[in-house]
Amino acid sequence: MNYWLVKTEPSTWSWDDQVKKQVECWDGVRNYQAQNYMKQMKIGDQVFFYHSVKEKQIVGLVEIVKEFYPDPTDKTARFMAVDVKAVKPVLKPVTLAEIKADPDLQDLGLIRQSRLSVMPIDPKSWEIICKMGGL
Repeated sequence: MNYWLVKTEPSTWSWDDQVKKQVECWDGVRNYQAQNYMKQMKIGDQVFFYHSVKEKQIVGLVEIVKEFYPDPTDKTARFMAVDVKAVKPVLKPVTLAEIKADPDLQDLGLIRQSRLSVMPIDPKSWEIICKMGGL
């Protein structure tokens, strides 16, 4: 199993929206590096759900339930999507400031490539962040 983080603007698609819908297409990703990460996602992979912009915090966990397929929002047919299913909220949101303050998390893409919307999370960092979030 692999671990990931996906970012969303809560005004566009929030954790509450995800929970209401349960399973949803993760579409609209137009960055090629993020697309390459999405190609690597497999059914059962666990994913942090991150609210960007003003909140800048991990608020929940989702799981990959459908692998890479054509993005229905892409008229050019160049980009792909995956389906994610809500698993559970974190007990305590984990903020970007908390992640940046942890010396063991300094190599995360969330810090190094802050604009990337889909990124891998290594197993050690996953465990640290899960503990921070009360999981």
